[in-house]
Amino acid sequence: MNVIYTDNNATTQVAPEVLEEMLPYFSNQYGNPSSIHSFGGNVGKKIEEARSKIASLLGASSNEIVLTSCGTESDSTAILAALNSNPEKKHIVTTRVEHPAVKNLYEHLSRKGYRATFVPVDKDGNIDMEYLLKNLTGDTAMVSIMWANNETGVIFPIPEIAEEVKERGIVFHTDAVQAVGKIPINLAEVNVDMLSLSGHKLHAPKGVGVLYVRKGTKFSPFMIGGHQENGRRGGTENTASIIALGKAAELAAAHLDEENTRVKTLRDKLETELLKRVPNCIINGDRGNRLPNTTSIAFEYVEGESILMMMDQYGICASSGSACTSGSLEPSHVLRAMGVPFTAAHGSIRFSLSIYNTEEEIDFIIEKLPPIIERLRNMSPFWQEMKKKSA
Repeated sequence: MNVIYTDNNATTQVAPEVLEEMLPYFSNQYGNPSSIHSFGGNVGKKIEEARSKIASLLGASSNEIVLTSCGTESDSTAILAALNSNPEKKHIVTTRVEHPAVKNLYEHLSRKGYRATFVPVDKDGNIDMEYLLKNLTGDTAMVSIMWANNETGVIFPIPEIAEEVKERGIVFHTDAVQAVGKIPINLAEVNVDMLSLSGHKLHAPKGVGVLYVRKGTKFSPFMIGGHQENGRRGGTENTASIIALGKAAELAAAHLDEENTRVKTLRDKLETELLKRVPNCIINGDRGNRLPNTTSIAFEYVEGESILMMMDQYGICASSGSACTSGSLEPSHVLRAMGVPFTAAHGSIRFSLSIYNTEEEIDFIIEKLPPIIERLRNMSPFWQEMKKKSA
């Protein structure tokens, strides 16, 4: 059975060119990049080449790129560095729809004496700018707002938010894990202090990430040790994965147009056909202001986990808008924040495409998914009750 992978916001396949680039650094090119001898020094040069490619994708300078282990480390480092640099300030701001890497850290900090403000979103997942701005005070140490939402793909107006936040002299960080490689980003024109990205979201391996730190930003390291990363992140470099990420960044820049044309066209076809063929389904989030690869579709009166299990029988991989914990089904915090009705939130499925998806794969999903929904609804007492009321 062939696998049809439409869960690219969770992770991506390592691009063949990326794998080829990294393989020598598992075998004959094993030198420590910090060594003085040329055997290690040549590896160090490859790391700097990778750093330059990453900087180019972001519109940044190489010396603003700090290499980390993942997006979560980058987020934690940025937030804690901002707080350590402003110890007298005890107010922090984010949104209600952040990734757990930020959301859970903010909740942890709120139990440690910080006052956390979680900015709401509207029914389309767009941020409430008025609420954000009126909650910025002289006591605000930092603001952290994602560039694009991982569940709905909704894009936040980061350039505008950054200007408003920076005018007030507040440190601004953005989790751009889902945005980098899917939409153009030029940090020379966007006034963010720090930005996080993760390699495995753009066809590099897991275990490598980046924290962009704008030149002049006050910064205290999260991992203290050796001189690596100019003292900003101690620890021997994950050489093969860093070099892989450099290649992935180069490929991402080359494929940006394809992401926003062919991939977007596939996403739109999937949406249009499913909305046409399946009654009582809706799109979660702003359909015009989102990533080109992402759609979150709510199939009312069925459970997302059941849909996923039945799709899995056909080799179709996607994600649910719900999370099952301790035996009880809870809708995602993102959909709750958007006010998605209970009957829809539980049946929400996220499809996230990549340049490796084909039209034939999309046609296969369009063929197989409607009968799955019909079968599940026929077993659903909620669906039967709804049909009785509407009869």
